[in-house]
Amino acid sequence: MPTNGNAKRIALCGISAALSLLFMFLTWFPFATYALPAIAGLILVVPVIEYNRRVALVAYVAVSILSFLIAPDREAALLFVAFFGYYPILKSLLEKIPSRVAEWVLKMVIFNCAVVAAYAVVIHLFQMTDLLEEFNEYGSWGVPVLLAAGNVVFILYDIAATQVISFYLAKWRKLLFKTPTR
Repeated sequence: MPTNGNAKRIALCGISAALSLLFMFLTWFPFATYALPAIAGLILVVPVIEYNRRVALVAYVAVSILSFLIAPDREAALLFVAFFGYYPILKSLLEKIPSRVAEWVLKMVIFNCAVVAAYAVVIHLFQMTDLLEEFNEYGSWGVPVLLAAGNVVFILYDIAATQVISFYLAKWRKLLFKTPTR
């Protein structure tokens, strides 16, 4: 039988997972392939802040599995699993690195490896070769230009995530939790 603290932890993990999964379910909107997995991942910051990364990882695993079962956009589900789901959890560790340059280099390496791996899986494992045709429409520079644009968007995402986390800590946390959770 869970104690009161465990019950709160389980409830917060479940609510966070349900909200993340809701955003993943909404990926049937054409523009949502990238935006909604990013938002779904940001929701997992709440368990990290209120409890720890392990609790958030449980929610991440649950949402990852369920996303492949119910999310209408497989590419969005894969992007959540490959990057957007765990990155907000990993972000707190990366930002403890003393050197800002090393922190950003590591963030960029993780992002680029995740994106390249995700699209390799999408194209080769899921046989979504139509993505290759879309990339080829931009010529031989299509993939490098899209990856460079993705890096710019990732930097903006990371900065925005920091702002969302700060806003949560300053405003929402006080409204959601009347008493300290730890």
